[in-house]
Amino acid sequence: MRSELFGTLPDTAGGTDRIDVHRWVLERDGVRVRVLTYGGIVQSVEVPDREGGVADVVLGFPDLDGYLAHPEPYLGALVGRYANRIAEGTFTLDGDSYRLARNNDPNSLHGGELGFDKRVWAAEAVGEFGVRLSRVSPDGEEGFPGRLEVAVTYALEAGGSLRISYEAVTDAPTIVNLTNHTYWNLGGAGSGNAAGGHEVRIDAGRVTLVDETLIPTGELREVAGTSFDFRESRKVGPGYDHNYVLDKGVGETAVEAAELYDPASGRVLSVATTEPGLQLYTSDHFDASLPFAPGDGIALETQHFPDSPNRPEFPSTVLRPGEVYRSQTVYGFGTRP
Repeated sequence: MRSELFGTLPDTAGGTDRIDVHRWVLERDGVRVRVLTYGGIVQSVEVPDREGGVADVVLGFPDLDGYLAHPEPYLGALVGRYANRIAEGTFTLDGDSYRLARNNDPNSLHGGELGFDKRVWAAEAVGEFGVRLSRVSPDGEEGFPGRLEVAVTYALEAGGSLRISYEAVTDAPTIVNLTNHTYWNLGGAGSGNAAGGHEVRIDAGRVTLVDETLIPTGELREVAGTSFDFRESRKVGPGYDHNYVLDKGVGETAVEAAELYDPASGRVLSVATTEPGLQLYTSDHFDASLPFAPGDGIALETQHFPDSPNRPEFPSTVLRPGEVYRSQTVYGFGTRP
């Protein structure tokens, strides 16, 4: 494991100093992962194919300027305070109403204009194969209540699995929903259309039905007999930006809930999580300014459901003083003949 300078940013407080952004390189059992202190971004994951050929299987940019110029795809980013959408950028908690940025008009998306994906995190080594990122999100940041202390650890386990562990505490009631927004292409970044060639399995019998602005209607639609049914592995195809209601529900330990497979390379990605939901997004909204085309990456975002603060029937995303928010997701890598 090593840390290296990746770039510098202007001081957001208006000073003349610049803020260093570092890249942490984690290596274990044939897997190499690069993580940035800017946005907690997973810049690259290098793994072998069935023939032993190594390739980077996530979409990313080679330099900091790329991430600064193209923030909205959230390539590889640590997303918060609230991953996914909140309807009309507003919610009520304990009788008080809060207004957030409507950065995905008319809704709030992925923490607002300056969410966790655009912050520089403090970093420290954890053992031989991990890095812990931390920051304090002050009360009122992006409209969210409470001073939130957040820590996220990226660690390679024996066998090369990447475990992402999230923790947070607050001094006032607030809402928290954290995820990682990596786009996977198991054929290798830049190798072409992943949605057109990869197969996916998601252990979910229901999906949260959404309106035209991608806000849940409240209906949990059965996937049987629909294009949303991935209970058996099949080719993904385009057109997905939907939250799946995982059969396993919320848990204290990560349980496998999804798998992505590339028949051409033989690479397999397994996804285990403590979360009750998983957003399948086939990158259909990539625009022409990006070096990637629509469908080139597939995001599997583990999460609580979109708009949960406005849906009391959904699993709660409320965090109160004295409680600890904990979430874990494990990405496992392998091959098939």
